[in-house]
Amino acid sequence: MPTIVRDVTRDAVRDAVQTILTFILLAALAACSKPPESVPAETARPPQPTGLESIPAADPSKYPPFSDMTGWKNPYLVVRDDGIGFVDLSNREIHILKPEEIPAELVSLPSSAWPYGRVVLVTQAVPKNPSDQTKAKLRENRALLLGTLKELDVQFREAP
Repeated sequence: MPTIVRDVTRDAVRDAVQTILTFILLAALAACSKPPESVPAETARPPQPTGLESIPAADPSKYPPFSDMTGWKNPYLVVRDDGIGFVDLSNREIHILKPEEIPAELVSLPSSAWPYGRVVLVTQAVPKNPSDQTKAKLRENRALLLGTLKELDVQFREAP
């Protein structure tokens, strides 16, 4: 019987030693592992200066009634298949610009051109040739314009 007790005791001690060694190895691995790097809550870049920061934010209370947009005094843009039409409000002439020229055009305006704050009126021209290619170009120019306005922190209002 003493051999059975000795064998049982030896097995129990061996199991206990193996368990303790397993915990020690796990603790050593955990201690040696690198903690995860914390990801900053805001990974976006700080906004780049646009030149329009001096223009106050859009104030919808100053907009003309939606039924009468002819009285609109802020910049007015027309999405066309051949570019973006910039409406000269003094004589209603449309100057055709490439989408990448819009930021410089808006920044060049005096602060008096923004009585409603940083908001523009956007409309879309009816194409003379409504082909699939023309419609695709209109969608592309519209997307480029709206993306540019978002980057500039300029709101837009749709013309009826």
